Amino acid sequence: MRNIAIRLRYDGTAYHGWQLQKEDISVASVLEDAIGKVCGHSVRVTGCGRTDAGVHALRYCANFRTDCSIPAERIPFALNARLPGDVAVTAAVETDEDFNSILSCRKKEYIYKILNSDIRDPFLENRVCFYPQHLDMEQMKKAAEAFVGTHDFKAVRSEGTHTKTTVRTVFSCSAEKTGDLITVAVCADGFLYNMCRAIVGTMVYASYGKLRPEDIPALLEAGDRRLTGPTMPPQGLYLNRVWYDGPVGEMMEKD
Repeated sequence: MRNIAIRLRYDGTAYHGWQLQKEDISVASVLEDAIGKVCGHSVRVTGCGRTDAGVHALRYCANFRTDCSIPAERIPFALNARLPGDVAVTAAVETDEDFNSILSCRKKEYIYKILNSDIRDPFLENRVCFYPQHLDMEQMKKAAEAFVGTHDFKAVRSEGTHTKTTVRTVFSCSAEKTGDLITVAVCADGFLYNMCRAIVGTMVYASYGKLRPEDIPALLEAGDRRLTGPTMPPQGLYLNRVWYDGPVGEMMEKD
């Protein structure tokens, strides 16, 4: 059996997240359906992570096994002819037997977009978090820096999934503003359930004085979710980059 890795992007508005659901439509379900039609047999795709309902992906990696002979470079064209318009496969490569999209991933970067304006933009509906209250960028940037490093991130995760440890390493966390659009970027070796959205919520709290950026290390140490900021809405969140070694890593880095 061949092990095929694909790079894809999607608008998550219409989907109940990446993960297969018993009743609701998911990104994985429409992808598996398209792959099954192309390959002539049912497949199970492994994704690089679970994105929640309404969350988007600019670069996402998944892999599946097949015995079909279609060349890897033709797979994106064949799949896109059968996928809905809000999901697109942009590249594919045949990889090692032991490659696994989630287990082989070295690090990930999420970005979160906030429209910090008095007036909504209808063309950004479902693609940003509309937040009309003024946000202090200097305080947000200071708060972002406080999350960098290896910490127990239990204070910024939601219950609902079991993990062996809540310790993660955040390699970078930043906030930039262009016009009315604020973009927060968080790169880590892994993310807990709702961790990125809670980090952004804590940065928002710091931006208008509900907590101080210098308090964040102590809040992480306390591990109490009630003391940090809210979980921000899903529509502003995008999986932006994922890193791998070898041919899959090269595929994911191509423009």
